[in-house]
Amino acid sequence: MKAVDSHLLTLLKASSQFIVPIYQRLYSWQEPECAQLWADILRAGSSPKLGAHFTGSIVYVARDQATNTSAEPDLIIDGQQRVTTVTLILTALAARLEELPADEQEPWDGFSPRKIRNRYLLNDDEEGERQYKLILSQSDRSALISLLQGVAPSGGMVTRVIDNFTYFQQKLADPTVNLATVCKGLDKLVVVDVKLERSVDNPQLVFEAMNSTGKKLSQADLIRNYVLMDLPPKEQEKVYTAYWRPMELEFAGAEESQFDQFVRHYLTLKSGEIPRLDDIYEAFKDHAVAWNEAGETITSLVMELRQYAHRYCAMALGKEDDPKLRAAFKDLDQIKADVVYPFLLEVYTDCELGTLDRDGLHQIVQMVTSYIFRRAVCRVPTNSLNKTFAGFSAAVRKDRYVESVKAHFLSLKSYRAFPTDKEFQHSLVTTDLYNFRRRSYFLRLLENHNRKEHVTIEDYTIEHILPQNEDLSTEWRKALGEDWADVQQRYLHTLGNLTLTGYNSEYSDHSFAKKRDMEGGFKDSPLRLNKGLGQLEAWTPTEIEKRAKRLADDALEIWPRPSLPELMVAEFQVQRTASDFSIEDHPHLLTAARRELFNKFSAETLALDPGITRQFLKLYVAFKAETNFVDVVPQKARMRLSLNIPLEALRDERGLAWDVSDKGHWGNGPTEVGLDEASDFAYVMGLVRQALEYQLGGD
Repeated sequence: MKAVDSHLLTLLKASSQFIVPIYQRLYSWQEPECAQLWADILRAGSSPKLGAHFTGSIVYVARDQATNTSAEPDLIIDGQQRVTTVTLILTALAARLEELPADEQEPWDGFSPRKIRNRYLLNDDEEGERQYKLILSQSDRSALISLLQGVAPSGGMVTRVIDNFTYFQQKLADPTVNLATVCKGLDKLVVVDVKLERSVDNPQLVFEAMNSTGKKLSQADLIRNYVLMDLPPKEQEKVYTAYWRPMELEFAGAEESQFDQFVRHYLTLKSGEIPRLDDIYEAFKDHAVAWNEAGETITSLVMELRQYAHRYCAMALGKEDDPKLRAAFKDLDQIKADVVYPFLLEVYTDCELGTLDRDGLHQIVQMVTSYIFRRAVCRVPTNSLNKTFAGFSAAVRKDRYVESVKAHFLSLKSYRAFPTDKEFQHSLVTTDLYNFRRRSYFLRLLENHNRKEHVTIEDYTIEHILPQNEDLSTEWRKALGEDWADVQQRYLHTLGNLTLTGYNSEYSDHSFAKKRDMEGGFKDSPLRLNKGLGQLEAWTPTEIEKRAKRLADDALEIWPRPSLPELMVAEFQVQRTASDFSIEDHPHLLTAARRELFNKFSAETLALDPGITRQFLKLYVAFKAETNFVDVVPQKARMRLSLNIPLEALRDERGLAWDVSDKGHWGNGPTEVGLDEASDFAYVMGLVRQALEYQLGGD
């Protein structure tokens, strides 16, 4: 790595081309940042004592030493915002100078329109994109090229490139601005020129160090750079276009933190550990390293991340196509139960793989929602929920999916227990539900229970039938009896006294009879929550309790507790033995093509000898004669075969196998070979046959 002080314009002049890689975030400087740079340029240009103005660092990966036909551009990994903004100023300045009389077009030596363009903006002897000194990424690219060509950008473009160019045009058009001062100020801009050498320096480590201060990049920015930066440029383009960009688009319109939350849930699912929000990037790097050590590629990691992101967006961002599931996911979102997503990401994945049908997925989502909601009503502390769901999937029997989920919920004890009907009903009737943060969700589902025509409760407000006013009217005091103050305090915010109305202001603190009989009163109300109120003579503690009991019974149906025979619950609590595992416990074997390949491999391996057995284990599938001679370790990209034969004893003319005797790995053999749909199946089976013969002592 070489770092030297350099004038920014000298750097632009010396480089044939800077490219902002696709993994970098879009140009994002707003007017305040542009105004600050503009003020710095004017101050530097107008002060003879100020010899230079430092503007930061430009970090780039230098092109390889090569012929002109194969040379690659310099890739900016830090400082693109600065370089882009100065390019916009130079472009606007060249256009402004062209408007002046010929003898005024070079207000400072070296700053005529032609010299500005040929030195800092364009490569005059190149064609196509190679003629531009700076190439931006994504939608910014075409906008900048249009400006450099002097062509008005397309009206449909939404980019800060156009906004900021217009801003500098307006500044330069100000008759009070001295253009010579602008030129002198631009000439004084100094940066730290940090050049990295390909295959020598680690761009990612430098990138992290450069962004450790100042405005923090998002976790998404850091992860995108990490997974794409070290790929060859052509593969970067392919991976970004095919997987990363579609994933970004799914999160478009959501808060920036949504992507960070998703990655946190993904890592929790994969590792069983919950990373802190500030440590997501570091946790992701650890996962990526483990992924590589397992023989997988960064490309396959991005592919998997994209698939899980699609599932997460379906659940958390309302993008599920199935109406029934979409409604269930909406309810889940309403109760703010983010901690359940690691578990549900796995359940959704198993549904896509065919291990679980969509009805089963719907049942599980409803169970999870009931569990979270019942605990909230019963005021059970939530600090244990993240650990409860981080390890939930370990208890799932994928050959008996829904039953095992029910059994695990019912087996939870102490502070993790699923509230019983009795506990839930008691809390519903007695606790303060007016100051309950999930009250809108609660009342919406109560109102729409068994309704075919959905009621949007956002059109209504919450009404206390017995008013909140501590100074109750004579009619209310008489109706409630001598202990009216105690009655009001006890029942005011409870379920029995709460309803919905569109006439809240009209109801005011009026007596029950007036609220009942007035226009729009309880007698006229179309809402189910007001059912029966129009037929009551008075609103007493007895009526409040009766109504609360009726609504609580509805709530028991809406948020049910799962049920299973006790013996079945106990059965699922027994520690799983080897015979309990099946192909369903290995999701990487469940896609149609992979299952077909695995079945073919199993059939031919079992046919090698009548004494061979197959056993599904938690982490791999074992094929045994006297003992394991080959184990199948399912991976996303392939099946990794662990052969119980030393590499030096294996006749492998093609060199497909590799030695893992000194490495940690799943499976029992010291040698491994990959098998996927594109492999020479017959050749790989020949290697498997040798492992069997080696164990049996054959030739």
